[in-house]
Amino acid sequence: MMTSPDRIRRTFPGISTRAWEHPADRTALVALRSFTGFDTVLRTLSGLLRERQHRLLYLATAVRVDERQFSTLHDLRADAVRILDAPVTPELYVVQDPSANALTIGMDVPFIVVTTGLIDLLDVEEMRFVIGHELGHALSGHAVYRTMLMHLLRLASNIGWVPVGGWALRAIVAALMEWSRKSELSGDRAGLLCGQDVDASVRVHMKLAGGAMVAEMNHAAFLQQADDYDRTGDLRDGVLKLLNLELQSHPFSVLRAAELRRWIAGGDYDRILDGRYPLREQDRHARIGDEIREAARAYRESFDQSDDPLIRTVRNLGRDVGAAVSTVGQEVGETVSKIGKRLGL
Repeated sequence: MMTSPDRIRRTFPGISTRAWEHPADRTALVALRSFTGFDTVLRTLSGLLRERQHRLLYLATAVRVDERQFSTLHDLRADAVRILDAPVTPELYVVQDPSANALTIGMDVPFIVVTTGLIDLLDVEEMRFVIGHELGHALSGHAVYRTMLMHLLRLASNIGWVPVGGWALRAIVAALMEWSRKSELSGDRAGLLCGQDVDASVRVHMKLAGGAMVAEMNHAAFLQQADDYDRTGDLRDGVLKLLNLELQSHPFSVLRAAELRRWIAGGDYDRILDGRYPLREQDRHARIGDEIREAARAYRESFDQSDDPLIRTVRNLGRDVGAAVSTVGQEVGETVSKIGKRLGL
């Protein structure tokens, strides 16, 4: 990896993770954090989840990043920690693996793992986005809560007396996967805040979708695919989209790039760059009710703006039902009024 020229990037002193967390992701996190002693229980159980075993495994089989090993990655991590004003610097490991991947694991002290396949695929600015993405996961506690929730889910499916049937369990899995997908959108926002390079953030998803030949791809055309995906097809395609996503822990690359574009267009990115963001010291005052309302608003806006054939059908059906109810109500009102006049009321 070759070092790119330095450029001035804004820093965000005291920034709260709520600044970059997707509303649905943030709601779940605020709810989990509100349980007294919940983090203590998580860290007590972390020994049961082989966290130490995994850490020892990477220590023995991967390369730990520092100023002497993968110094460019070391510098990128240090810069991301500085920009997001992270209170801790997570360990970073490089593992030999031809697949392009990065993950943040560990409940007690989360650490980041990137594959050689990802390093070979991305340039420095694109890798900066990835390191920021993973740092966002670590700071939000995604590894902690995702690991614990999936562990509890496995327990529920294995204990007979727990009243969770097949379809109920599938609904829980779907809900967890939906949260997991939204947490990836949160990570993308953190990555953009670290890199502050919109083109590089889109190139990451272009390369994850189509490989290293980014010169053969087009930024605008790639984003156009998301628009075409949203509006193309009929009702059957809308159902198939849901089925394709049902058990996916990550959104599809094209859709992730489009979601990042929507976040930028909504003005949140510029507001954070201007220094208008929530602070960590205010986190203890965050209310779950406010977060639920914000999540509902975000989903409602997405629902209202979507051109997906299934969502469009449901939306139109709702409008038709609303119009029918309004018409019936008006007719009933007029009838009552006529009867009242005849009776002299």
